[in-house]
Amino acid sequence: MIQDHGFRAGVLHIFEPLAVAGDGEQSHIVHVLVPRDYTPASRNYRVVYMNDGNTAFFPGGPANLTWNMATTLAGLYDQAAIEPVIVVAIFPIARNRDYTHVAWGGPECCGVEAYTRILADQIKPFIDANYATKPEPQSTLMLGSSHGGLCAFYVGSRRPDRFGVVAALSSSFWVGLDLRTTTSLAVPSPEKTLAASALLAMARPTLADRARRPRLLLEWGLVRTGGPHNSEIEARATVRGREMEALLVDEFGYRLDRDLVTIEDPEGEHNEITWERHSPRVLKFFFAA
Repeated sequence: MIQDHGFRAGVLHIFEPLAVAGDGEQSHIVHVLVPRDYTPASRNYRVVYMNDGNTAFFPGGPANLTWNMATTLAGLYDQAAIEPVIVVAIFPIARNRDYTHVAWGGPECCGVEAYTRILADQIKPFIDANYATKPEPQSTLMLGSSHGGLCAFYVGSRRPDRFGVVAALSSSFWVGLDLRTTTSLAVPSPEKTLAASALLAMARPTLADRARRPRLLLEWGLVRTGGPHNSEIEARATVRGREMEALLVDEFGYRLDRDLVTIEDPEGEHNEITWERHSPRVLKFFFAA
């Protein structure tokens, strides 16, 4: 189904759900934004895959906020900053399950490997078969924030053959290290390091392979007022984000501002308002015209 919401950046193709899941798997709702001048006969398009797709174009999610991705793209197109892209917004089914790899003290967990398989082996092949895409990894961005940022990093590290560029904002790299208590997040324990985590055990072979590993952009914010999302969750994202940056540079030889960009935002919060503000830089870093 095609829906035209008046976005200057394009129109939406709606799949509710996109029925490509295998036996025993649930199918995700997927919204695909194609440019208004979409011309599959004459050109191919880079693709942005977004976790938390229910917040990509319209208010949604726990905070009922949006990335306003269509507005961001319209501005970038006006500046000729990037060539037109296709955006594939995937709605979570059970967010905490879909986006985490280990127990973290919250409800549900540990389904990100199954989600990665669905995304890499079912949803992306469907998009490449039915749209005029540039299917190679370096033209395919995996984008997410919070648990969705953790998931984006996981997907890019697990399947660099499909997703060659990754943006992980305010990422929950603390999952499995800094467990949620009944009222707050525990203070990071120095003996619980990312280097020794289950996440790095999975990612290390890919990150060490300079020919295959994804280019990365990481972001975190420094605002600590305005509730637990900033004072606790974003605080943990900051601690573990800095730790991840050091690991990527010191252990794996990532080069800042070349194959790794980090954004430490003094005004950054744990919400879509901040992530929307950074999305032009994300898109220009990976897909500058």
